[in-house]
Amino acid sequence: MSVSEIFEIPKYYYFESGNDFSGSKGDFSYKIVNDEKLKCMTWHGRLCSMKAEIEHEAEFDRTPEGFADMVKWLEEQFLLSE
Repeated sequence: MSVSEIFEIPKYYYFESGNDFSGSKGDFSYKIVNDEKLKCMTWHGRLCSMKAEIEHEAEFDRTPEGFADMVKWLEEQFLLSE
């Protein structure tokens, strides 16, 4: 089961292992980069994050609480873009 009601995002331990993740819903795309913090970027279109024009980005602590905040932020960005 995903941690999001909108996106198929893996649970926190996936990121705790150092993995990045990207996905989309319709024309809304996102990427979560795992570094010292979790960096989440969003854009519209089918281009990869390196070629797309990033519309929004935010960083969150690499903790379970920061991860939950990131998922909430990502869902809000999606809902605002509709």
